[in-house]
Amino acid sequence: MRPIDLHCHSTVSDGMLPPAEVVARAAGNGCRWLALTDHDDLDGLDVAARTAAEHGVGFLPGVEISVSWRDLTVHMVGLNIDPACGALQQGLEQVRSGRAERAEQMADGLARAGIGGALQGAYRYASNPALISRAHFARYIVEQGHARDTGAVFKRFLVQGKPGYVRHEWASLGDAVEWIHAAGGLAVIAHPGRYRVNASGLQDLIGEFRGLGGDGIEVITSSHSSEDYQRFNGIARDAGLLASVGSDFHAPEESWMDVGGVPDLPLLATPVWEALGLDLPAPDMLASGVLASNGTAMAGPA
Repeated sequence: MRPIDLHCHSTVSDGMLPPAEVVARAAGNGCRWLALTDHDDLDGLDVAARTAAEHGVGFLPGVEISVSWRDLTVHMVGLNIDPACGALQQGLEQVRSGRAERAEQMADGLARAGIGGALQGAYRYASNPALISRAHFARYIVEQGHARDTGAVFKRFLVQGKPGYVRHEWASLGDAVEWIHAAGGLAVIAHPGRYRVNASGLQDLIGEFRGLGGDGIEVITSSHSSEDYQRFNGIARDAGLLASVGSDFHAPEESWMDVGGVPDLPLLATPVWEALGLDLPAPDMLASGVLASNGTAMAGPA
């Protein structure tokens, strides 16, 4: 495993663990550098940073911005941002507006499909009501026995064309890149393999993103297959984009990839941590076990 995770979530958005517990779990898994990237909100970053310092884990403030591109919702991660940046704060406030109305419309659609009480049920899972999301509805639907897991819920009820899907206008691609850069961060397209787009559409998305000054794409993440790793490795290299990695952790039972590390694969493109100046042990150190007893490298993060 590579001891870095640049994409994870807490109860500030749609994760199941509070920020401090996410960081502690990552540290227990041998993480050396961590970015907390909650959806459209920065509230957990101070607690996460303090907890990371207590555990000797390097910490990068982050965010994951919801973006509307053509008829798709795309997610963009901002890494090493300044949470005090006014432009970013104002932009995220705009993105968060309208979630409550959208949630009501989602609940109405689910009720017509025979799933009652979804609005109240979803809010029970939302520690931050301002960030009510599809993930909260998914957990309620699993609780009610309508699907075996949250992945199945999304496929049956919450994606485009299904009864609980409601289109919402999020940030534009250009706005998201601009806000992240205004905050001094790097803009990264999250989990590009998840978007329902053909090869030509994906090329258009990445080309437009690159033209707007975007910095990288996620290559290794929990929703990508091993084939996706290689595919997006090559796409990042060919587009001149940085290669990023992250578990996209939400809850222990919702993903096979735990917070705190990602598969250690060679990257053809320039790794994002090189652009960020992060100190990571070389792959041969990881393989040879030249690590401290807690799983981190002997030298602490810079």
